[in-house]
Amino acid sequence: MKILVTGGAGYIGSHVVFEFIDRGHEVTIFDDLSLGLKENIDPRATFVKGSTLSESDLQGVFRQEFDGVVHLAAWKAAGESMTDPGKYARNNLNGTVNLIHACDQQSIKNIVFSSTASVYGIPHYIPMDEDHPTVPINYYGETKLQIEKNLAWFSQLKGLRYAALRYFNAAGYDVQGRIKGRERNPQNLIPIVTEAAAGIRPEMEVYGNDYDTKDGTGVRDYIHVNDLAVAHTRAMNHLVEQDQDVVVNLATGEGHSVLDVIYKTEEVSMRKINYRVVGRRAGDPDTVLAGSKKAFEILKWEPQHSDLETLIQSTWQVYKHE
Repeated sequence: MKILVTGGAGYIGSHVVFEFIDRGHEVTIFDDLSLGLKENIDPRATFVKGSTLSESDLQGVFRQEFDGVVHLAAWKAAGESMTDPGKYARNNLNGTVNLIHACDQQSIKNIVFSSTASVYGIPHYIPMDEDHPTVPINYYGETKLQIEKNLAWFSQLKGLRYAALRYFNAAGYDVQGRIKGRERNPQNLIPIVTEAAAGIRPEMEVYGNDYDTKDGTGVRDYIHVNDLAVAHTRAMNHLVEQDQDVVVNLATGEGHSVLDVIYKTEEVSMRKINYRVVGRRAGDPDTVLAGSKKAFEILKWEPQHSDLETLIQSTWQVYKHE
């Protein structure tokens, strides 16, 4: 298939591109490089610099014909979305509406969408499944939920087929070591811990140690980025072969605490990590775990690389030369 990947030079996008090409597909990357890195672009892919905010850029890339689109171009910092919601409305919402419209104009019927666990908000029960209430507690999550709703409307009205992949905490780096460019200004725990191990930051903060968990720190469900990439290929195959929308969680159902991550990183890196405990962040739940039974049943997908050792080891391989 010929696949367009928006945000294909980004952290998750670059892994997705490698996976599609490894499976014999022809990939074009569409990215404005605001977050993406040229060094992470698969040399086998075609690269087009452009933005989903520009209708002329979209018209240009859609001069080619595609069998499907994987949409990963978005701002994704939950905290920033609460202080600068306009930035997130413009890029995430307006950019995606432009993309959906362009797909409709070109009669492209298959879109795999990078959604998020943030659509759920505070867990009402554990593990969270796809029937869990969707009540985002940050504007980033709200933008992703609104996009899912738009895709559902276009499915109903125009015959668009979409897969909304609700990932939990994406982490790790390519297990084959092909992707080495680090995320810019990471917001997630594992790269922050690894930066502390590598000396990029002198210390890190642990937000609260009085949660109702085994060691008092928050517990989260981490999913390796290579496993996410495989899920995107499975989802696209499902859309093409089954002509059926799908909304699934991508997670492991297993949780690791903040201290689990710190201690494992110390073990892997053989470096002492300096951290200090500060106050909780508003809205942070004790534990977030999810079930991926639906992804297994529908997409025949299950994680292969998402154990904590592989998550930390693959990340350290990228950061250790600092």
